Parts: sequence; C-alpha cells; structure tokens
Amino acid sequence: MKPNLASVKNITKHLTKISKIDRATANNQNPCVLWFTGLSGSGKSTIADALEQVLYKYEKRTILLDGDNIRKGLNKDLDFTDEDRVENLRRIAEVSKLMLEAGLLTIVSFISPFQKERQMARSLFEECEFIEIYINTPIDICEQRDPKGLYKLARSGKLHNFTGIDSVYEVPQNPEITLHNGNAKIQDMVDQIIQYLTEKQMI
Repeated sequence: MKPNLASVKNITKHLTKISKIDRATANNQNPCVLWFTGLSGSGKSTIADALEQVLYKYEKRTILLDGDNIRKGLNKDLDFTDEDRVENLRRIAEVSKLMLEAGLLTIVSFISPFQKERQMARSLFEECEFIEIYINTPIDICEQRDPKGLYKLARSGKLHNFTGIDSVYEVPQNPEITLHNGNAKIQDMVDQIIQYLTEKQMI
C-alpha cells in the first residue's frame, strides 16, 4: 500500500546556517560521491574498502556505504525485484547526498544495474561531485570467484532476479573511471582512483 503523500506539499525546507562548503572546508577536502557499479563478484566491495583505507592514511574523512550492509539495515524491507532495486538505489542516492553535504568522501558500492537509476543518482549532485566507477569484470570470472555462492544458486534456479543471469545489467555508458578487474592488482586499481581524485583536486 502506497503512503498518503498529500501532506508533502506542506513541508518547507529548513535552511541551515552551516553550509556544505563550510563542512568541506572544515574537513580540508572537496567531498564527492565515488559510485562503484559492477556485477556481483566483480570486486566492488574489495576495491572500495582498499580505497577507503588509503584515504584514511591520507587523513581524509570518508564513509563507505556497501550494498549488503545497507540491505541489513536501512533497506532490509526491500526484495530484489526490479521495483525494489529502483527503490534501493533511490534511498542510497539520497543518503549519499546527505553524506556529501556533511563534507565526506562518500564511497558507494552497489551493483546498481540500471542506467536510469544511476543517472537519477547523478542528477542529485553538482558537476564533478558524482564519480561513477565501473568495475568491468567478465561474468565468467565473477562466476569463478562467486564468493557468496550466488551464481551457483542462480544457475540452478534456486535464486531468482539475479543480475547477470536472469536480471539485466546495463553497462555504464560514460563512467568517469573504468577499472578492468580480470587479473588486475587491487593496489593498482586503487592508485588509478587516487590519481583521478588528485588530478581533479578532490583530495
């Protein structure tokens, strides 16, 4: 049942005295959202975690929002139908915006299979604040890794709506960064992201 949204028109945004710029200045960084997308098993969470560790050593202020962790809390009421996947991303995009406004380098690791929803997330941010990072890993390698055993379940018909098997993954059209994670070293891919952030004066 959809909630009654008639009262939404009575909501007025409260303008705070401390701005996004103030918080960014206090943190000595230019906050942005690093949006990792790719198939299950592509290496998103591993690379995102390694990146945060490096940024922490640089004394940068970060937050890592991981798909599985979010689904155990904020989004535990959602399934894996296309409709729920859309809502899953809408919520995390809004949370990411709040984290950015807090002045944080916000690392987001979600399969986020649909181009339309990734574009929706991007539209919430100003130019250069949203950095899409596509982890381009061939599906056969993802299946070989299969760290959670999900591909095996999907192939056997015991798991439905699984991205790459019976649910589509739309490859990003123009990501800021593409990482080819076949036999690449984690540190090399992290270095590539750090180089991008440095060149763009985000860190």
